[in-house]
Amino acid sequence: MVTEKIIHAIQDDYPSDFAWCFGCGRLNESGHHFRTTWDGNNTITTYIPNKEHTAIPGFVYGGLIASLIDCHGTGSASLALHRENGYEPGVGEEPPRFVTGSLQVDFLKPTPQDVPLVATGTIEKIHPKKWKVLTEVYADGVVSARGEVLAVIMPESFTRNK
Repeated sequence: MVTEKIIHAIQDDYPSDFAWCFGCGRLNESGHHFRTTWDGNNTITTYIPNKEHTAIPGFVYGGLIASLIDCHGTGSASLALHRENGYEPGVGEEPPRFVTGSLQVDFLKPTPQDVPLVATGTIEKIHPKKWKVLTEVYADGVVSARGEVLAVIMPESFTRNK
């Protein structure tokens, strides 16, 4: 499992109009700035929670973990379709954008504060416009949460009100 800093993430390639997500938008100054890339045939996002992400002293708030799984899922789907289209992060055309069709999170054990969280994902294409991403979140090498995201290609209606 890779834990070093991600050099180039799929979110780096999202167009400015769609880079505002609180979880993964690079242009949202208040956001988390989750960044997702390949780790072999799986995907990876690393993140170090801040003190304000505390549930109770010493442990991470579950909402942050759910956000991590959510954005990791949509970013992973974008990576997978971008690769299917013949490209890698930083190469080729603008990557496809996905939104969350569903999110399921199972909290397996308390997640300790002050350690990097590593989300790893496996991807399954279930329809040309829908991808399922299974994610495990590790803290200190131990799985603390698992989740599943059904990621859907961003609907055309999201671009109409610009």
